[in-house]
Amino acid sequence: MLIGRGLSGSSRWVHTWTAMPQLTEPDNLPPAPFTGPGSVLADTTLRQTLRITAGGRRLRVRLSNTFGGADLPITAAAVARPAGGAIGVAGIRPGTSCPLLFGGNPAVTIPPGAQIVSDPVDVAVAAGAALTVSVYLADGQQGLALTSHPGSRTTSWLIAGDHHTAVNPVGATAVDHWYLISGVEVQAGAPGLALLGDSLTDGRGSTTNGHDRWPDQLFDRLRDTGIAVLNQAAGGNRVLRDGLGPSALARLDRDVLAVSGVRWMLVFTGVNDIGTAPADEPSQRQVVPDLLGAYRQMVVRGHASDIAVYGATLTPFGGNIYDDPGRLRERSRQAVNTAIRGGIFDAAVDFDAAVRDPGTPDRLAARFDAGDHLHLNPAGYATLAATVPRRLLQV
Repeated sequence: MLIGRGLSGSSRWVHTWTAMPQLTEPDNLPPAPFTGPGSVLADTTLRQTLRITAGGRRLRVRLSNTFGGADLPITAAAVARPAGGAIGVAGIRPGTSCPLLFGGNPAVTIPPGAQIVSDPVDVAVAAGAALTVSVYLADGQQGLALTSHPGSRTTSWLIAGDHHTAVNPVGATAVDHWYLISGVEVQAGAPGLALLGDSLTDGRGSTTNGHDRWPDQLFDRLRDTGIAVLNQAAGGNRVLRDGLGPSALARLDRDVLAVSGVRWMLVFTGVNDIGTAPADEPSQRQVVPDLLGAYRQMVVRGHASDIAVYGATLTPFGGNIYDDPGRLRERSRQAVNTAIRGGIFDAAVDFDAAVRDPGTPDRLAARFDAGDHLHLNPAGYATLAATVPRRLLQV
């Protein structure tokens, strides 16, 4: 029996889009002049696009200062429909800009470590529709600790001055990162599937502005169900230790359990724990039970929030830098996958079997390999998306 929240049929606020907040690395900060010696985004409009997964008749936006080292003063913000309904464009459709307010005010200051939810706006969005979010910061944020999601696989735009309602901003600078936005909610009745993962779920190897990460392609499969697909992954993320962002075990509450509308969670992460643990017997013997213990904790904590917790087997990395001559890491991967298939989660999704080379099962099939023998190309991600059984997501 699936564990779930059950829907009463009445509308409620549910997430339709998410991006895992991270501390921006120096190389991913906005380019000059949008990053200065002691502040970021001063007198800057930040225009970003995203794709709605569950539709609704009203929406609200979440802005995050999770990793900021100082207050984040938002001067004004708005939502609109992007020009041509496209992702990654700077322009918006005339007449569609709608201001975002915060407690009835156009401006808000977000304290360090906090997030803010906008007031609801009467903007109807359909599943699969593109949405533009524009934010203007007159003073910028002091310091260089900025909250972002670098692996957006989506083009955003920076413009000097206040252009948050401009139809076609002039002189915009393109960056392939999201900054400050962490979620969009809609007023609807649909439940959500949260995906907890690393760069394989964040979409390394996919096409910028192409919607061909496996979460995107899974949404395309599920569009008729009304289910929201919420990507809470980040490149380099690990289960047990912080790295690029807090560990999956540490961020579980923020990124899944506290996210409105989540009914199911699919865990596809652990390869970076195995790959960064030393390739020696003691280290690899330890990482396996540690990972399995963390997975069990995810199940316990998910069930406490009435969330069904599924696990995906770890895909091959033979030939990648994680591979080692003694095949100790491959042995660890196989041990973890055996446990996942054996019932450690409410159900298992066998990504490994879907994309491995039948002749050399420690390697990805060549037709799915993005080139580094770890990440997948869009065809590989399509295969992962097709592997998730719809029966696990019955409302």
